[in-house]
Amino acid sequence: MKGGAEDANAEGGVESIFSQINSVAEFFHIKEVPSYGNNFFFTIGVYLLGIFAILAVTGMLLLVFGPVWGDTPGLGNFVLSIHLWAAMAFVTLIFVHLFVNFSTSMFKHRKLIWMIGSVMLMIVLLEFAFGASLPGSFLAQVNARAGADLWNGMGLGFWINPLNAGAVLGWHVAVIPLLLVGLIFMHYMLVKHHGMSKPYRNDIPYGIVPVDHNVMAKRMVYVIAVILIFAIFLRAPGNSESPPMTTQSFAISTPNGFATTLMTEFNYTSETATYLDTIDPYTFSTRNVYVETPYLEYINTTHDVNELNVFNAETPYEQNASMANASAYFAANGTLSGAVNSSDPLTSVIGTLTNIAQKGLYGPILQSETASGINQTYTLLFLSDSQAFDNLTTASGLQDSEWGMLKLGNTWWQTGIQYWLVPYNLMQIATAGIPWWNDIENGTVAVVAFILLMFLPYIPGLRDIPDRLKLYKLFWNRYTIPELRDKKNGR
Repeated sequence: MKGGAEDANAEGGVESIFSQINSVAEFFHIKEVPSYGNNFFFTIGVYLLGIFAILAVTGMLLLVFGPVWGDTPGLGNFVLSIHLWAAMAFVTLIFVHLFVNFSTSMFKHRKLIWMIGSVMLMIVLLEFAFGASLPGSFLAQVNARAGADLWNGMGLGFWINPLNAGAVLGWHVAVIPLLLVGLIFMHYMLVKHHGMSKPYRNDIPYGIVPVDHNVMAKRMVYVIAVILIFAIFLRAPGNSESPPMTTQSFAISTPNGFATTLMTEFNYTSETATYLDTIDPYTFSTRNVYVETPYLEYINTTHDVNELNVFNAETPYEQNASMANASAYFAANGTLSGAVNSSDPLTSVIGTLTNIAQKGLYGPILQSETASGINQTYTLLFLSDSQAFDNLTTASGLQDSEWGMLKLGNTWWQTGIQYWLVPYNLMQIATAGIPWWNDIENGTVAVVAFILLMFLPYIPGLRDIPDRLKLYKLFWNRYTIPELRDKKNGR
């Protein structure tokens, strides 16, 4: 008897748990919508929630097994491919969702919902950009460098630095997902509270019908199936397709180019040293970071003659002559052994640094200068200051003029992945020949465009564009509203 009572209590406890879960689910269900509300275009929010769950699960798997796992043929790359195509589906459906609400002027009647949705779009695009710069391939390096220019141009370089892989990982897997969860909850609860916005036009008849959850569940299955098909046949690019550029590979392939880049850092003529937007993390001394600190650390280890002290003890006239001699030596493709043993102190310093870079010692020293070992800021800025980086960028078709910002890989389908960057890329191409127009101007345009989108419900003229173009007919018609179909058929 006692055992039977315990079983009954246990069964009752399980039923109680399921009952509570069901109550929570019932609370979040939207039960009634206008008669067009079960149409695919008006249920996109449901599919976005499902895709967000897929992104969360695949993202956690990639985080648990590490970045190399996603680059490994087989299950790892398959999971990465699912993550990529789920992200593509998520961004694309957000754009469609935004366009539906814009075309039907729903933003006029649900202003706060529209503003929250606009912020969500912005941070989702940021999330995708961070994901694109995480793999560590050369394509990722170029994406990170382009992103750094954008965020510095927007005045946010201190807070958002795509060159810092540690910070990017934190943004990508923690900060932005948590922000999205909060915004999605607010967005959904506002829709649930106010209901789906009704047609504002008197010539659009509609009724109120129950929500068809079964149809939406079937469509979610179709969406997942499409993501899986793309993941099977169009795999995410791996680092093997686009190996990252390193200080060692640069020094080995082009020793004089490496040395020449060191000289531009030393005499403050590199792109980083002359960067127009004085925003952290670009305000450091390139001479100190790229030459003095690495050289002194090497000297402290080997106890060789400190040629840098010899240079610093020279008069300003002698130092200028030494810099000129060193620049001329490497520009003339002088040998590395000759540079290391040169009587000119600065030529010896630069030659020594190039030599240790070929042995793979310079990169770790450079990385040790940052607070985090995975902060690539110093390394990527140094590489991007070199002609070798530009040459490889051009050879890979990654320049702005070649739509480089849109690419995640070298194959045909990987070229237009980040299609939403087309307007920004076009602006970069169009303004390339204007001397006074730089990243800060491009960033300003991007900020203004986002502000206009966010506050569209309050801007006279702009908010009336969908009405004037009669865009509502794209989504309110006899195919989506039964009452319009019945009216056309005389019923």
